[in-house]
Amino acid sequence: MKTTQSAGGRTRAVIYCRISQDRTGAGLGVDRQRIDCEALAERMGWDVLEVYVDNDVSAFSGKLRKDYRRMLADLDEGKATIVIVWHTDRLTRSIVELEEYIELSDRRGIATHTVQAGTIDLATPSGRMTARILGAVARQESEHKGHRVARARQQKAMAGEWAGGIRPFGWGVPTGERKKRVDRKTGEELEVDELDMMKAVPEEAEALRHWTDEILAGGSIRSLVKWCADKGVLTTRGNAVSHTDMRDMLLRPRNAGIAVYRGEEVGRGKWDPIVDETKYRAVVAILRDPSRTTTPGATPKWLGSILYRCGRGDCPHFVYVTQSGGRSYPSYRCQTGHGGGRRAETTDQYVEDTIVDRLSRDDAEDLLEPAPDGVDVSGLQAEAEQIRQRMKDLGGLFGAGQLELEPFTQGMDTARAQLDGVTQQLARAATRDPLVGLVGAPDVRKAWKALGLDRQRSVLRALVEVTLKTPRPGRMPDGGYFDYEAVTFNWMRG
Repeated sequence: MKTTQSAGGRTRAVIYCRISQDRTGAGLGVDRQRIDCEALAERMGWDVLEVYVDNDVSAFSGKLRKDYRRMLADLDEGKATIVIVWHTDRLTRSIVELEEYIELSDRRGIATHTVQAGTIDLATPSGRMTARILGAVARQESEHKGHRVARARQQKAMAGEWAGGIRPFGWGVPTGERKKRVDRKTGEELEVDELDMMKAVPEEAEALRHWTDEILAGGSIRSLVKWCADKGVLTTRGNAVSHTDMRDMLLRPRNAGIAVYRGEEVGRGKWDPIVDETKYRAVVAILRDPSRTTTPGATPKWLGSILYRCGRGDCPHFVYVTQSGGRSYPSYRCQTGHGGGRRAETTDQYVEDTIVDRLSRDDAEDLLEPAPDGVDVSGLQAEAEQIRQRMKDLGGLFGAGQLELEPFTQGMDTARAQLDGVTQQLARAATRDPLVGLVGAPDVRKAWKALGLDRQRSVLRALVEVTLKTPRPGRMPDGGYFDYEAVTFNWMRG
């Protein structure tokens, strides 16, 4: 193929470099490709106008390769007539992409030169055939590699071993050995601790157990995210814990020592379990409950928002906090907007004092809910394992063609329904009464103050219904203007 020369008599060329997996983040693979490609251009007397680089992006995965697309656009505008790559599999491993590249090369008169495979003349039938053969071989290699990797991960999962990846929060105790790692941001080579991913990190394990207990006692993911921010707890990547991070960590089967492959439980892991399986199952049931509010709007800032009832006449609605008195006094007002308001700070303090007083009495233990009767936790766990095994067996029979679609679907639906029932029973056994930790505490008020607002609101929901009735006008007998008698309590326990 003839090549177009620049004004100085030299041919215009561009270089494309790509590496599909850069484990260190240092870009060393693409740097080696670039050096070899530049050496080829120097030997051939070509002018390299630009080097396009896609680092840590697979040509087989289908992910967008930004520099590759930019190079095609530049070539279509006539920027160069030579493309230099280290090998054809660096250019593309997709048949669709290859045909697009062949069409562009033919239309714009572009020649492709490789360091490893020589010249690929896409203007001739034999050159196009060679490119397609090389592309097919590269694709087969990618598929074979992907199969090997997947099989290795499956084997490790089935054996209950660590399959690699980002360090999971809760595990990774230094072994005393050191290994080299390249910093992703700076490219600097560092020495870091070798970690034992089977052993739990004490402080992180304690945090996971605390989060689990908080959810079981009525806490929210949002309150736990705030807890992490207040305590300076970060993800294993060193980032602030987000709502998604917290939910993912709580729903992770690994917490209870359960091994998973492609979302399916495959057995027991060899690592240290951190959370009791019963508690883990209960947390999953709570967080995946369809009735659970996941987007409640603004974070409640007051104890009784949408919990206290409006008692004006026969109004059945709840109250929320708004501003009154020139925006100086937050007040509880009915959702319907009809008249009147009660000072929020005074109301919440009175409700808090009343609850603390009730929980400080000698008979406060009578308020605790009895433990669920007739819940055989070990029996339920064994039943759950049997159901999951039955689901795996059904899948195996269907995959082998020994079971038709209809009975397979019916069997799986029945098994899922049964497993859901078992999970709900386990959740019932593990869910913690919000009053635990307050009843019997040496200082109930101190224990109440130590609770987050979410937990305090859970206690309120479980213990008493507060109604704000129409207050009496004028000054009260105590000399103030707040009518405490208009705040009524309907105790739901004891």
